Amino acid sequence: MTTPRDLLIVTLDVAPMRPLERGDLSLALAGAELIDLLDAEVLGIEDDRIVPGLCPPTGDRLLDEAASSFVGRPPYEPVGDWLWRRGRGLSPAYLDALAAAGQITRRRHGWLPLRSGEAVPVDSAARRHAMDRWASDEPVLASLAAAIGVREQPAGDAAGAVGDAAVTVLAAVNDAVMELEAERQRRAIEEAAFDNVWRGE
Repeated sequence: MTTPRDLLIVTLDVAPMRPLERGDLSLALAGAELIDLLDAEVLGIEDDRIVPGLCPPTGDRLLDEAASSFVGRPPYEPVGDWLWRRGRGLSPAYLDALAAAGQITRRRHGWLPLRSGEAVPVDSAARRHAMDRWASDEPVLASLAAAIGVREQPAGDAAGAVGDAAVTVLAAVNDAVMELEAERQRRAIEEAAFDNVWRGE
């Protein structure tokens, strides 16, 4: 299992503190990919930019796709820019991958037998692994979950636990999620103002 898959299983299994936005989850999944690829030494972080390293196959199709998407020449791509580029539509891709692996199912509505409901993890080794990580308060998983509102920020020093490069990625995820929320609020204000003009208020 990978950190993105563990994060997705957790978000399906744990009641979030606030409604989970798909865009936020996609950004966090992209960040989780970077953390795993850092651990595999597929990349490095220098001055907040992604520097590709060796690219051996990881054994995970989506992680390999992420690794193949890095800018290969200086000036390398900033972490934040890559998160936005890679994150587009990433949560549905991971849902499809978990479904294909038989690790989630769709809860069916009894009165709508032909309509699939919400995705739920099945009882599997993958789910147990993800929830063991969650229960242990593992810093990377906890920090990513906190960024998207699944839990409070973990106590303790994340930098000491995961290293400077991973902290750079986690900070970029937080910044991107906050930027996305600010954009949603701006659009909501604009739509409300338009509605008021339309109604003559």
